[in-house]
Amino acid sequence: MEAGEIVIYTDGSARGNPGPGGYGVVMIYGKHRKELSQGYELTTNNRMELLAVIRGLQALKRDDLSVKIYTDSKYVSDAVNKRWVFNWEAKGFKKKKNPDLWRAFLEVYNRYSVSFVWVKGHASIPENERCDQLAVEASYGERLLVDSGYVDNMEES
Repeated sequence: MEAGEIVIYTDGSARGNPGPGGYGVVMIYGKHRKELSQGYELTTNNRMELLAVIRGLQALKRDDLSVKIYTDSKYVSDAVNKRWVFNWEAKGFKKKKNPDLWRAFLEVYNRYSVSFVWVKGHASIPENERCDQLAVEASYGERLLVDSGYVDNMEES
């Protein structure tokens, strides 16, 4: 980790896909570590993978940091690293899933210098494993939220 760099590990989960789901985030800055998670009544794995990244970026308190995000989601890492999301944005996200989350992502992403690193899931990477645990536990939580973006998209279909 470089000076002035925050590292964020993210993961998302959905039981049933769609089904109850959650996200997990581990943020590391120097000696500081913070964990975030939340569960949802009905959602998809991809939505939770992307929401984990969004929530991690939204939790940042300083805008002068570079951010390295580790994710096991090809959906998220490829969309950014291969610049697909910027083409989707230019076309108004027509015929793309999760436009609400991609818009929210771009809003927060553009505030920082962010790089994405794809990691293999369930490959004994401690922080990635912890994110998975947080996401799954959150999906079983008692205070599950409604993923209104998913519900709205279902009603439009």
